[in-house]
Amino acid sequence: MSQAEQSLLQFGMQLMSRLDTAQVVIDLYIMAILACIWMVKDTLARQKTVLSVMPYIGLTLVFVSIGPLLYLVVRFYQSQRDDK
Repeated sequence: MSQAEQSLLQFGMQLMSRLDTAQVVIDLYIMAILACIWMVKDTLARQKTVLSVMPYIGLTLVFVSIGPLLYLVVRFYQSQRDDK
């Protein structure tokens, strides 16, 4: 596996240095925050604890789309298991 020439933090700072790419990053994190709010509300509506959604929120804050996607997949399989 090859090594990266710059850290993830440096890459993020480089993206934020230009207005057009900064807009994309800001939009992604707004979407991430909305997804986190939805995951918490959905978890509470399904009468589960907020702690059960924390790993997905952590993934969302770091990788943006991975957390909500994984949450939806796990939620689907849990609902399939609960229906049986």
